[in-house]
Amino acid sequence: MMNFKTGLLSLLVFCGACSQVAQKEDIVKDSFDFAGQQLKFAFTTIDSVRVKQIEAGSKKKLVSPRTIDDDGSFKMVASKDWTSGFFPGELWYMYEYTKDDYWKSKAQEFTANIEDQKTNGGTHDMGFKMYCSFGNGYRLTQNTAYKNILLESATTLITRYKPTIGCIRSWDHSRDKWQCPVIIDNMMNLELLYWAFKETGDSVYYDIATNHARTTIKNHFRDDYSSYHVIDYDTINGEVLHKHTHQGYNHESAWGRGQAWGLYGYTMCYRETKLPEFLTQAENIADYIFTNPTLPDDMVTYWDFNAPNIPNEPRDASAAAVMACALYELSMYNVEKATQYKQWADTIINNLSKNYRAPLNGNYGFILLHSTGAHNFERDAPLVYADYYFLEALLKKEKLEKEGTAIL
Repeated sequence: MMNFKTGLLSLLVFCGACSQVAQKEDIVKDSFDFAGQQLKFAFTTIDSVRVKQIEAGSKKKLVSPRTIDDDGSFKMVASKDWTSGFFPGELWYMYEYTKDDYWKSKAQEFTANIEDQKTNGGTHDMGFKMYCSFGNGYRLTQNTAYKNILLESATTLITRYKPTIGCIRSWDHSRDKWQCPVIIDNMMNLELLYWAFKETGDSVYYDIATNHARTTIKNHFRDDYSSYHVIDYDTINGEVLHKHTHQGYNHESAWGRGQAWGLYGYTMCYRETKLPEFLTQAENIADYIFTNPTLPDDMVTYWDFNAPNIPNEPRDASAAAVMACALYELSMYNVEKATQYKQWADTIINNLSKNYRAPLNGNYGFILLHSTGAHNFERDAPLVYADYYFLEALLKKEKLEKEGTAIL
């Protein structure tokens, strides 16, 4: 009898320990709990910055966090900055996960701050700014005002389309260097156009997005499916003038986040069009990334696959988070590789969660550390878009495991 009781007690203790381990391994819940605490801490930092602005008599309106500068200071940006939509997007993701109206209210507050960008025809980053903020807001609330803002944003974006080239122009700066630069990042802004097509039935949005994606396949990618960062086109005849990698190690290197933009972009394009060429492109990019000899074991990529001092080079958690988002969705479209794609994504998310998080109530409320903006700025720093895509990947992971779809 004593042995039975002892055995039963041991079994109960063991089961309790198993339960605790299982609870600890709920990475999605743990990460969102942590993110909630960090974002609340970020609000206090944001408030203090605004108070200092008022005291200094500054008229510049700073709306969203971006990073921590080299001098250790907290950097916020105005609505025109390409990163201004990510922080409100994070707040919408917090609302989506928690269903707590506190986060809805905060998301609405920060989203409203960038409405003025809906008519900013001087930027190609309309998707990053408006779809990550108003787009998530509309998806979660069906607010008609948000829908109208998004449609106006899409209409503004297509004014940058160059029919002779078949692409949406990216930057307007550095005209002494490029005639019509198109960057791989621009693939991410096409989702806004596909959304506008579905909402309006106007094929102009679909055609521009699809033409841009096809032209990018033709000119941005090397034979091994790595991509250049910037393709410069002749504005008269549409011919390629230069192939550059502006934010990577050198022009022939594979900039880490550039590869991530391509992977996510073509996965999304396949979802929206069901054109096999886009699925094939996404799969080939995935193969390049995840069979690359310089990809570290934790699958959190270095800032450039060809950086000269690997393994003593900065990582880019933002690129890894974007890759994970894409992989969760890509696993839906290829039965044979589904398990492999999800395992790669899970490896990234597990490692970001365990080894790349900021200290609680530290680093001004950013969630992840160790991202890299480019070869000469924001090296090994927190970046707001790393946090945004980390939360998106967590939501996609949970939805895929519970519902069989990673589409939010």
